Amino acid sequence: MTGPNATPVLMTVTGPDKPGVTSVLFAALTRHGVEVLDVEQVVIRGRLVLGVLVSTDHDPEGLHEMVEQAMATVGMHVDVEVGAAVPTAQLGSTHHLIVMGRPVTARAFTEVSRKLAALDTNIDSIRRVADYPVTGLELSVTTADQTPQGDAELRAAMVELSSRIGVDIAVEQSGLTRRAKRLVVFDVDSTLIQGEVIEMLAAKAGHEDEVREITEAAMRGELDFGQSLERRVALLKGLPEKALEEVADALELTPGARTTVRTLKRLGFRCGVVSGGFTQVVLRLGEDLDLDFCAANDLEVVDGVLTGRVVGEVVDRAGKAEALRRFAGEYEIPLAQCVAVGDGANDIDMLSTAGLGVAFNAKPALREVADTALSLPFLDAVLFVLGVTRAEVEAADAADGLPADRVNIE
Repeated sequence: MTGPNATPVLMTVTGPDKPGVTSVLFAALTRHGVEVLDVEQVVIRGRLVLGVLVSTDHDPEGLHEMVEQAMATVGMHVDVEVGAAVPTAQLGSTHHLIVMGRPVTARAFTEVSRKLAALDTNIDSIRRVADYPVTGLELSVTTADQTPQGDAELRAAMVELSSRIGVDIAVEQSGLTRRAKRLVVFDVDSTLIQGEVIEMLAAKAGHEDEVREITEAAMRGELDFGQSLERRVALLKGLPEKALEEVADALELTPGARTTVRTLKRLGFRCGVVSGGFTQVVLRLGEDLDLDFCAANDLEVVDGVLTGRVVGEVVDRAGKAEALRRFAGEYEIPLAQCVAVGDGANDIDMLSTAGLGVAFNAKPALREVADTALSLPFLDAVLFVLGVTRAEVEAADAADGLPADRVNIE
């Protein structure tokens, strides 16, 4: 061990990534009898950057020369700083920021880094989490103000910046809670699937425009969901029951939905849907995606024809939150370990109840209360928010014999 008068020495090795670089470096350090204080390494497009901070109590200049000679044998460049400042120990980053765009421009990233600096927030590390279907960069940061007020200020600043520069910026606090999520509930219409089921049914009944107007008002929070549902369902009166099956067959998943559910289930998540839509359609979706639970409204059918009424308890704004609590309780999962993803005002209570609420291409009323908001049309962005990388997704798919699902989406 080095003594109290030891000298810190920082070595930064750069060059083409290849096997043996680290072993050659540490063999040289072993011969000099140093104490290792810190090590960090990153590889960017085949280029290695390896930083090693050591402490030595004799001949730091000799160590400098020895390391340069060792690195020359493997064709690497090394910068050596004798007397480098030793950073004080810290508990780790306070937050993770996921910056996503298609693309993330240098100008956008500059704006992010400037805003963080203005908030006295340090960027501790950066890693790429996705290159498809979006570019995703995860920034581990530490805020100077580690109070609830500081957390709120960071989130508010990132919301404003995201809107202004046209990239998504998700903010999560660091710690065990981020890595302990175990249940995810999705809204269905315009979240897990593209479009609105009730509008598809209304088109078959000849009332699509009327229903769309009511739906949009409800999603903006201008109408009570229960009343809007009653008015819309009444317009479906007389529609044959087979229309439900036809609509179920015509559903189009949101890009990334199947990948998202498949990956979450691999990780042991319980995945399901809580929808203001209709059980007769949602159950088919649940079977297709192998979901663990479903909650939706039941359309009344008599003699093979829709009556224009809903039977049983209505899954409205409050009902969605209650369904989340019920499913979390059934699986004995704390609400803090639950994630809710939705797009409309009727998802407000559900997202507020979950430990992490994600507004997906959402109306302003929901974005204002969500923990984070995503505006890109790819549901697998939720995975990146949870810390899963695109490389991990593709490696798991390959291990299961699934082909890469990268396609040109424009």
